[in-house]
Amino acid sequence: MGVEADIRVANAPCSWGVLEFDGLAPVSVTADRFLDEVVATGYEGTELGDWGFLPTDPAALREALDARGLVLVAAFVPVAFKDPQAHAPGRTRALAVARLLAGAASPEWSPLIVLADDNGRDPVRTRCAGRITPSQGLSPEEWATFARGVEEVARSVREETGLRTAFHHHCAGYVETPAEIAALLERLDPALVGLTFDTGHYAYGSGCQDGRAVLAGVERFADRIWHVHFKDCDPDVARRARHEGWDYFQAVRRGLFCELGRGCVDFAGVVDFLRGRGYRGWIVVEQDVLPGMGTPEESARRNREFLRHVGV
Repeated sequence: MGVEADIRVANAPCSWGVLEFDGLAPVSVTADRFLDEVVATGYEGTELGDWGFLPTDPAALREALDARGLVLVAAFVPVAFKDPQAHAPGRTRALAVARLLAGAASPEWSPLIVLADDNGRDPVRTRCAGRITPSQGLSPEEWATFARGVEEVARSVREETGLRTAFHHHCAGYVETPAEIAALLERLDPALVGLTFDTGHYAYGSGCQDGRAVLAGVERFADRIWHVHFKDCDPDVARRARHEGWDYFQAVRRGLFCELGRGCVDFAGVVDFLRGRGYRGWIVVEQDVLPGMGTPEESARRNREFLRHVGV
């Protein structure tokens, strides 16, 4: 299968242990080293990562990216949308990020704001990630509050910066399972908010039984997908997490999100489906690891080589 230019491949700081969660060990990799290793391992773009990891001055960020031929693809912005009091400060943060993206964007791509729940904050959802039951979800009133907050932020971002917004389902948050993804999307204006489909979070959130679940999810939500994250999910780790009651962070620390091709996700099937649907955009590799875990540069290189074998 030949590599075509309709889908391009990026990586993200979370693959180097730069995660948005509080209380984790300090990040050891520098921004310059991260960017250099992204280029060295064969990627064309990057997401922003945590605020302050990469430069927060648009000119400085653009210079750092242009010097390496990298494209700024998107930025992840978590907001506790269940809480109406979090909407206004969440909008402020999202607008600050959107202004940075707009100011540092390359002429060839308009970056996206990737909204998500403020994952890992609720103790029940964090403890039960990967095995969420309907009783642990939002009430109809909470869904209305949640969706209203997402649309308010997305509308403000579009009006002020012109950037699009896509929502990211995520384990240890209130939008994890396939049913929860559907519940949120049916409450959102499809012209205003798209979906960031994450293969690894979908696999774990849907039970990680076999590779068909992720492909079925891509097919189910195809009309809403504006952005794609590629991560794999180790079914043995997922099974142990369920049986032994690990919380989300324990599962990640035990290697839940393994290198691409070593878990249950049918990446070749997903790539073929996306291309067949005419997807034009980025696939962002996100092998979430906690700070200090693994060998990020070597993993990034192996992940990129794996994707070449499946056609991107």
